[in-house]
Amino acid sequence: QVQLVESGGGLVQAGGSLRLSCGGSGRAFSSYPSGWFRQAPGKEREFVAGISRSGSSTYYADSVKGRFTISRDNANPVKSTVYLQMNSLKPEDTAAYFCAASQYHSGSHNPDEYDYWGQGTQVTVSS
Repeated sequence: QVQLVESGGGLVQAGGSLRLSCGGSGRAFSSYPSGWFRQAPGKEREFVAGISRSGSSTYYADSVKGRFTISRDNANPVKSTVYLQMNSLKPEDTAAYFCAASQYHSGSHNPDEYDYWGQGTQVTVSS
């Protein structure tokens, strides 16, 4: 079983930056492809970024390419962490952000292909 906990959300002005962290408990998390999704009120959950098990491959939604960077630290396999560095934030980036891990799918945009989810962290970008 993998448990995910996000942190790092908050309120920021447009053009600012935030870094989200996702801590995973359990040795297996370091071996699972992972991703970040977001969901704004009244909208469906959408893919933001994904990363392979090793971190060698990364994937991004077109809306965040060039502004967001996903990375992971597997140095301690029992306490692996996935990050989302968000720069040049826009009001339309406002949403609850969720970390997710998949046992089988790397870089998938489909939330149904992820097996474990965190509780989410709110990001609000003011104009």
